Amino acid sequence: MPRGSSPKRERQYEHIKESALARGESPERAKEIAARTVNKERARSGESETASRTSTQDISSSRRGGLRSHKGAQGPTYDQLYQEAKSRNLEGRSKMNKEELARELGR
Repeated sequence: MPRGSSPKRERQYEHIKESALARGESPERAKEIAARTVNKERARSGESETASRTSTQDISSSRRGGLRSHKGAQGPTYDQLYQEAKSRNLEGRSKMNKEELARELGR
């Protein structure tokens, strides 16, 4: 963390780093993700001396994370949809593809 960082940003950095490690990221990658996220938040709130245009005008890191966390890369997998369809006893599920299963399940 840069000199002069607040305790809040230190805690935020550690939290993000631990979360990335828990997801299976390498320690180096976890540190990079945490540093970039905290630096962007510092720039958005005016805590840094310099800030790029994308740091201040782009979607915030927390909002981006929130958008991604609900669907993952492409939402649930075919197997997850199939298991849900099976538990709901959906007729014709074995002949459906991923998109059809999602539509029938109301996703």
